[in-house]
Amino acid sequence: MKAFALIAVAATLVAMAAPASAQFAKPEDAIKYRQSALFVMGQHFGRIGAMVNGRVPFDAKAAADNAEIVAEMAKLPWAAFAAGTDKGAIPTRAKPEIWTDSAKFKDSSDKLVAESAKLAAAAKTGNLDSLKTAFTATAGSCKACHDAFRKE
Repeated sequence: MKAFALIAVAATLVAMAAPASAQFAKPEDAIKYRQSALFVMGQHFGRIGAMVNGRVPFDAKAAADNAEIVAEMAKLPWAAFAAGTDKGAIPTRAKPEIWTDSAKFKDSSDKLVAESAKLAAAAKTGNLDSLKTAFTATAGSCKACHDAFRKE
């Protein structure tokens, strides 16, 4: 039942993301949307990281559940980086390079989506070593994008 609810929520969010740029009446709406999606993704990624780094005991089911959420959330924020959403009343750490080098930004977001899917697949195996490998690759794609496109 929990899996069905997760799938239903994820499907709704993905369906909403397709026309997301049309949903944002103001730049602030887009900024809130993308920050929220990235925050939720980061929270669930952090839970996996705690297991991978030995800060909490490994729980294969929890890892798989969290990785599935990460993989779905990784698909969402990108539509909210539309032209004109680089400024607004809400502070943003997005660098101008997102809009001036959009091809590189798209490559980075695509890589995160792909690595997140691999993370979810690895988590489903229940093998901690596989999870560690996929976690490291996913974290690397996060870091590369942050280094290039996020102000600290």
